Amino acid sequence: MSQQIHPFGPHFGFGLYVHWPYCARICPYCDFNVYAAKDRDPELLLEAICADIRVHRERMPDHGALDSVYFGGGTPSLLTPAQIARILETANAVFGIKPGAEITLEANPNDVMRADLPGLAAAGIDRMSVGVQSLRDSSLAFLGRDHDAEGAKASVHRAMRAFRSVNVDMIYARPGQTPDDWKVELEDLLWLGMPHLSLYELTIKEGTPFGLAVDRGQIVPMPDDDQADLFELTQEILTQAGLPAYEVSNHALSPDHQSRHNLTYWNGGDWIGVGPGAHGRITVGGHRYASEAEKKPEAYMANVQALNTGWSGAQRLDHKEVARELLVMGLRPAAGINIERVESISGAAVPRDKIAAFAEQGWLRLDGTQLSLTPSGRLLADALTAQLAP
Repeated sequence: MSQQIHPFGPHFGFGLYVHWPYCARICPYCDFNVYAAKDRDPELLLEAICADIRVHRERMPDHGALDSVYFGGGTPSLLTPAQIARILETANAVFGIKPGAEITLEANPNDVMRADLPGLAAAGIDRMSVGVQSLRDSSLAFLGRDHDAEGAKASVHRAMRAFRSVNVDMIYARPGQTPDDWKVELEDLLWLGMPHLSLYELTIKEGTPFGLAVDRGQIVPMPDDDQADLFELTQEILTQAGLPAYEVSNHALSPDHQSRHNLTYWNGGDWIGVGPGAHGRITVGGHRYASEAEKKPEAYMANVQALNTGWSGAQRLDHKEVARELLVMGLRPAAGINIERVESISGAAVPRDKIAAFAEQGWLRLDGTQLSLTPSGRLLADALTAQLAP
């Protein structure tokens, strides 16, 4: 199958994800690969990340320039403009970064207030994702955040003056949160005027401080039905406000403000993952590979030195794994996915009888071969894709 019609790969987007694992404070709900920053010298990890980017080029000689770069974590806003510039200069020298590429930096509100934002913009950042999480001081204390609501609002205003686009992350479906509480908080949020919102229901994972608190009966998670009510209320309010969902958890003022980097994930594109614990998906020789870097910073840096890469090997995904992943991710955006892409990989038809049954329930829409979730179907995204996946 030719590159032009191949059902996955860099022609559906090509990005670089940089994972910076250090945090000044680790939140009790977080199950990401993060470590206390303390007094760590970032120099060795910076050097390893840049070396890892260079090695990826050897494995991917035919890939063109990058459409997006995303600095996630952890807390990548702990990096200075010069350190950010060093990583971007390496990526540009090795792969090239397209003119007008989306370059995102995740940031905590307090870091936004302290940071040299003009310096970050000069280094190449054009989009900032601010981890506000709540506009209620009591909820911020519960979530273990080190900022207050007023500081969060000030940080969003400051970021919006410095960058082309700004996203705000929020966590809802918190224990005891009522629809009226969330409605007022959302209305407060909309006054800030940011063009992109990522809204996530609080998920409590085993092994986190919150997970242990649930085991001890100290925290009672919100029941699923109540979470679903808040999800539907969120869709209604944000659609009326001109920020419709273009993906299950993401809302944008216009296509210009949709996350190009995340669309690469959802659309079956390629991305390189560098930094401790970073995941990647790369297409080489018509095959799809999943990479995962060593999680501990010391192990990651040792791997780069010994093996010339942050990961010890990449797993080649079989046809069924690729098709399943393409369907699961491809149904998340509102536009959906052409199911012929899935079928061309799996060699089996996506079951039309199940699609018809789910469409009759009002959960799916099939327009020719383009399959998408309806607004009510987004609540059931995981269950529906499990039924349809090969």
